[in-house]
Amino acid sequence: MFLDLMQNSSRSVYSYLVGGISPRPIAWISTLSSEGVTNIAPYSFFTVASCQPAVLSVTQVNPSDKANKDTLTNLLATKECVVNIVSHALVEQMNQSCANYPNNVSEFDEASIERVPSQLVNPPSVAASKVRYECKLREVITISDEPSGGKMMLLDVVGIFIDDATLVNGYIDPTRLDAVGKMGGDYFSTTNDKFVLKRPQL
Repeated sequence: MFLDLMQNSSRSVYSYLVGGISPRPIAWISTLSSEGVTNIAPYSFFTVASCQPAVLSVTQVNPSDKANKDTLTNLLATKECVVNIVSHALVEQMNQSCANYPNNVSEFDEASIERVPSQLVNPPSVAASKVRYECKLREVITISDEPSGGKMMLLDVVGIFIDDATLVNGYIDPTRLDAVGKMGGDYFSTTNDKFVLKRPQL
């Protein structure tokens, strides 16, 4: 099978993108609305955009019933968020936070997610998240305003919380972090089933 997207668009392109580009890390993003309601939602179109300066990239796939999801609406209003990394122990609460709650309802409350104050931004952090990136909004790049189009959120990292128990010789140990990844459909993956490849030396 070959899909020529230059000739025709495929209604299945989303499934082919998320099914083939996997596993993907999950940004569990906590924000505050302009009314002070806490929000948290997972995004798997997520990566590092830059290390100097430290910038994260998270993309919203536009919903069909409104211009933006609550996360981006809140970010545009308050300019702050926390990217909480999802360890395996948090997957049930992370999944519950995916539900389509009204914007005046806090997913922290509905999914019984324990929160702690952040250090440099106003949105709360997930207490049990072993790595948390406190961020301020740099810019939003609109790829498309259409439903299923993309809006890329570039986030300046202003502070990083790391649970000391995840560190080995000053570095985050992936086994101790025990992060999960998103795959196609309802599938997720763990990172503790892994192997090591040394970078070749020429």
